[in-house]
Amino acid sequence: MAKVELKQPIVDEIKALLDGAAGAVIVDYRGLTVEQDTQLRKQLREAGVTYKVFKNTLIKRAAEGTDFAALEPQLEGPTALAVSKEDATAPARILANFAKAAPQLELKASIVEGTYYDAAGTQVIATIPSREELLGKLLGSIQSPITNLARVLNQIAEQKGGAAEA
Repeated sequence: MAKVELKQPIVDEIKALLDGAAGAVIVDYRGLTVEQDTQLRKQLREAGVTYKVFKNTLIKRAAEGTDFAALEPQLEGPTALAVSKEDATAPARILANFAKAAPQLELKASIVEGTYYDAAGTQVIATIPSREELLGKLLGSIQSPITNLARVLNQIAEQKGGAAEA
């Protein structure tokens, strides 16, 4: 069997991973201990993020013709790929937070909802809260005025009720 035929299933796996992905981040993982790597993989898995190490040439081949082809210039040296299909910022957020405790982990670049970001841009993306957090904050800000109105109306009713009793 030719080398190309042996590598095609891996290219297909990467294509399937990138197909419909909301966000993807590539990192240089050199210097991480086995314990750190295991801890990182656990955090990513719990957030629904797929994290795998692939050969750069195979990532390039799988990304051809997609938004993820923009990552090609950064595909040098050891590369791990973190992909999320639901939460576009989850890979960047988790990897950036982990890199604070393990500075050996180097963010290279990312694609979030079709837009390329370099390492600095990926750090900025990492500060964006998840969709659920943003919706929670929005709901809280909508509920606050309603709750305050209900309190005021309740106090008015109590005052009028108290005045009638006296």
